[in-house]
Amino acid sequence: QEQLQESGGGLVQTGGSLNLSCVASGLSFGRKQMGWFRQIPGKEREFVAGITWSGQNTRYVDSVKGRFTISRDNTRNTVYLQMNSLKPEDAATYYCAADRFNYRVGPWNPQAFAYWGQGTQVTVSS
Repeated sequence: QEQLQESGGGLVQTGGSLNLSCVASGLSFGRKQMGWFRQIPGKEREFVAGITWSGQNTRYVDSVKGRFTISRDNTRNTVYLQMNSLKPEDAATYYCAADRFNYRVGPWNPQAFAYWGQGTQVTVSS
């Protein structure tokens, strides 16, 4: 019953932008820290960006700092990932996830997140 649905992926050129969205249903979105992760075949799932329940704290993996921005709109049960200056190494399946517990600040490893979307594909052409 707890569902996360990502959208906004697609094919862009190097240096382009995408805005990913994730709509949650069946869970207390406003009480959950949210995260974006990405994965390519044969590699472990990587943390990309996270945001606390109110949006007061954010966290990013070093490789996307200054290029990606995570945000949320609790009135719409939606978390976003604005991706700018995209590089070929950003290509992956991007997953939205919700924390297992309420009102936490971290941890940010995949094991801490209990609810996952099915992913949206991002392709960056060189």
